[in-house]
Amino acid sequence: MPRGMDLSRRSLLLAGAATMTMGRAWAATESKPVEMAFVLPLSGPWARDGLLEREGAEMAVDDVNKSGGIKALGGAKMKLIIADAGDTPEKAKDATQRVISQYPGLVAGAGCWLSSLTLAATEVSERAHLPWLTLSYADSITDRGFHYVFQTSPPGSTQARQTLPAVIAVAVAATGKKPATTMIITDNTAAPLSVVKPMVEGGLLKKAGVKLLAEEIFTPPLSDATPLAQKVRALRPDFLFQFTSNVPDDALMLETLTEMGLPRSVLPVVGNGAHIVTPELLKVAGKNIMDGVMTGVGNWPTKKAESLVERFKKRTGEPWMGQDSISAYGHVMIVKWALEKTKVANREKVNAAIHAMGTSTGPADYFPGKVLKFDANGRRSGAPLVIVQWQNGTPVTVGPPEFAVAKAIWPKKAG
Repeated sequence: MPRGMDLSRRSLLLAGAATMTMGRAWAATESKPVEMAFVLPLSGPWARDGLLEREGAEMAVDDVNKSGGIKALGGAKMKLIIADAGDTPEKAKDATQRVISQYPGLVAGAGCWLSSLTLAATEVSERAHLPWLTLSYADSITDRGFHYVFQTSPPGSTQARQTLPAVIAVAVAATGKKPATTMIITDNTAAPLSVVKPMVEGGLLKKAGVKLLAEEIFTPPLSDATPLAQKVRALRPDFLFQFTSNVPDDALMLETLTEMGLPRSVLPVVGNGAHIVTPELLKVAGKNIMDGVMTGVGNWPTKKAESLVERFKKRTGEPWMGQDSISAYGHVMIVKWALEKTKVANREKVNAAIHAMGTSTGPADYFPGKVLKFDANGRRSGAPLVIVQWQNGTPVTVGPPEFAVAKAIWPKKAG
């Protein structure tokens, strides 16, 4: 067990009980569905993101069942077991433990969106030998030597390496010169910090010739963004890295910057994560404040998923399908793919099948990149970062070039 894994005696006993069933296969039938857990933040500041994941997962399960279920298991239906991860690692760990102990037949699980929650939940799922899929970004999720965790997004360090040159390229194309200075505002949750660390401590900013004027770290939720915005106004960076992790903090920070005379037409803002491109943020902050904001995300629909996006919009009423929903959809399809390969509802065999995965079809349609496969640590091999920008009230893909549907914009006054 990796150093730092702190499970209570009760959790260990319950997880051990669940583990006793993991090696036993059972014959799936119409009356005994295949169960997959989704532990998501459905309350608290990350609830909107959890809801978007839930919508994608529910649609995927419906699609599987309407198309005949798991054919290799005699047409067995899939069933989602949903649990609220809450807003703290302790709540996420408890929710995961309850689900695993109450549903010993689970073949896989997914969640918990926020990296800090996922880190806690996967301590439990790993002990139960339950294969767990996540879109969470923190490098530490797949740096612990776990064997039952699969990270479908590029980790934070990779995103940092890809985001910085993308931002510089956009600025040069628009202004003819490279931005010389930046400032970082970040919360202290695991995913943002995993992006900041290689930029600052790893020297990525220095190597790129971009001077870091200041780094400000806060604990979410953000109650008052004025002091942070005042520092930005005083330092006047060529662009701002805003690594918040939830919609209320996103909106408050951007609104405060605008109120202080730093709209996007003056100060480019670059974020990280799909929470910055949710419909909810547009409703809260408004088009004028959002247009021009750029963010790096671990997943976004490509042309291969166009029909899925249209069906999702019609089904849910959402104006688009973003990272959270399509990743959750893809996680269900990965498990379906594994079940069809193994021909048995057994979590150990499902886990082995995912480790051996290397496909460019099926579930690969729901993730950017050519091939869907994982390394020995469960990190997706070759996972590319997708750059999305708000333009005219809609988030559009502006990079990498093979995925772009629009040209990125950068205010000519900046840079």
